[in-house]
Amino acid sequence: MRALTKLRPGPGLELIDVPEPEAGPGEIKIRVLRAGLCGTDLHLEAWDDWAASTVTAPLVLGHEFCGDVVAVGPGVSSLRVGDRVSGEGHIVCGTCRSCRAGRRHLCINTRGVGVHRDGAFADYVVIPASNAWPQPEGFDPDLGAIFDPLGNATHTALSFPMTGEDVVITGAGPIGLMAAAIARHVGARHVVVSDVSDYRLDLAREMGADLVVNAGRSGLTAAMTELGMREGFDLGLEMSGVPAAVEEMLAAMNHGGRVAMLGLPKDRYPIDWSRVVTHMITIKGIYGREMYDTWYAMSSMLEQSDLLRSRVASVITHRFPAEKWVDAFAAARSGACGKVIVDWS
Repeated sequence: MRALTKLRPGPGLELIDVPEPEAGPGEIKIRVLRAGLCGTDLHLEAWDDWAASTVTAPLVLGHEFCGDVVAVGPGVSSLRVGDRVSGEGHIVCGTCRSCRAGRRHLCINTRGVGVHRDGAFADYVVIPASNAWPQPEGFDPDLGAIFDPLGNATHTALSFPMTGEDVVITGAGPIGLMAAAIARHVGARHVVVSDVSDYRLDLAREMGADLVVNAGRSGLTAAMTELGMREGFDLGLEMSGVPAAVEEMLAAMNHGGRVAMLGLPKDRYPIDWSRVVTHMITIKGIYGREMYDTWYAMSSMLEQSDLLRSRVASVITHRFPAEKWVDAFAAARSGACGKVIVDWS
């Protein structure tokens, strides 16, 4: 089968033929239809310090995907050949304290599909059956391929009650865009999105943002004035990993404000902790998806709202066949895109 593979340490990937994986006990084999490109994949392709310290080559990349079940291993009764599924990319141990308490997203032994074991940039991928999320028959594989990042957006956006609140989102990448659509769906009062890319800010408007802010030309204080806000933001969703964006967000938070942080910075940076303390700001780190409450929440929201489903789908701006993977990575690196999808069908 075809597989986009990191064959050895160092920059670059190769699309090569490798043996098809087989489903073992408790596993399923999936014919990949679509796969989404993630920032993690860009790090692995470039082979930065994080990639070098995390990944053992050879490795097939890819952890955002949708496809059809073509084989089930011994002991699998929850899925059948022909089922369409998306995949939860975090594989947990099931035995640590958090797993045993039902908090699997906090597993201390988590292993990632496409990071620690072969992933879905291939014709076929094998995952534990428990990591598969069944989709309705005929479900759009493009939409199914972005359930992983949609789950990140949902986990972040729904970390705190949002109805009637003033929300600021820093970072208009695909996850920030989907978070804006969710904030509008669940009834936030104002939704403001900040970024430095006019292309992505235009997409944020399509997601339902009340106001977008190009951080290179304006700021959140001006946005508050334009919206007639007398106090700071109630909720902050940090998706950028940019220190200056975090600093501005914290400065714009209301007393008692709550911040959910998903964006990963490259380096350490200072925070005005005196403001966090005196304004009683709550900061919560977010990683991945709550297994599997987040999956139920996002599936239910999409099922209930044609508008939300349309907005989430429109985050996909570029599609490439597998053979054009170089162009797909170039588009994703450019920043002039939403979500990039690779077609493996």
